Amino acid sequence: MNTQRLLHAADRFSTLAGKASAWLIVVLMLVVCAEVFKRYALNAPTAWIYDVNNMLYGTLFMMGGAYTLAHDGHVRGDFFYGRMQPRTQAWLDLVLYFLFFLPGIGALTWAGWTYFNESLAMHEQTFNATPLPVYPFKFVIPLAGVIVMLQGIAEMIRCVVCIRTGVWTPRLKDAQEMDVVEQQLASSTYVDEAARRDIMSKAKDIDEAAHQRGGGGRDPT
Repeated sequence: MNTQRLLHAADRFSTLAGKASAWLIVVLMLVVCAEVFKRYALNAPTAWIYDVNNMLYGTLFMMGGAYTLAHDGHVRGDFFYGRMQPRTQAWLDLVLYFLFFLPGIGALTWAGWTYFNESLAMHEQTFNATPLPVYPFKFVIPLAGVIVMLQGIAEMIRCVVCIRTGVWTPRLKDAQEMDVVEQQLASSTYVDEAARRDIMSKAKDIDEAAHQRGGGGRDPT
């Protein structure tokens, strides 16, 4: 397996984890709607609803970290960073990953595993009329930490590749978006073959220019 396939495999795994966790939004919406109906229509509020909402939202938030990192979605102050050459961006990112990302996510994963084990040992429950187990929710902390760590290692490999080659490797989403554009153009009856090739060539030029400007860069902070 070459480096590009390895990086795309990491992106796919993080994307799968993020999209699977995104369904918790639907569950959260249904739980809230059901509670609103019970509380105001039936005058029968549920004691554990507040805890369930917190657990669902917390799980969604933590499991979305690797997905956001894989798709370069974290907020970044780009005024200076975007003007740097790709190699400079890669060196800066790699240093920041070593200084902040690895210690921070490592500590999160280790502490989360400790919290989970302690909670499991005592069979920790919530404090309400209908207690719920807490340890399944606390297990999400080390789980999310491991997934983010794996994606972060993939990002560090991207930095090393960029330092060697001078360009950022294409992201999985970039390849997918280009495939979608090409499929749509191929199925269109209003675009001939010459126009399709010209559009794809210009789209690829724009994509490469975005990477050179720093669009493919990373921000571990």
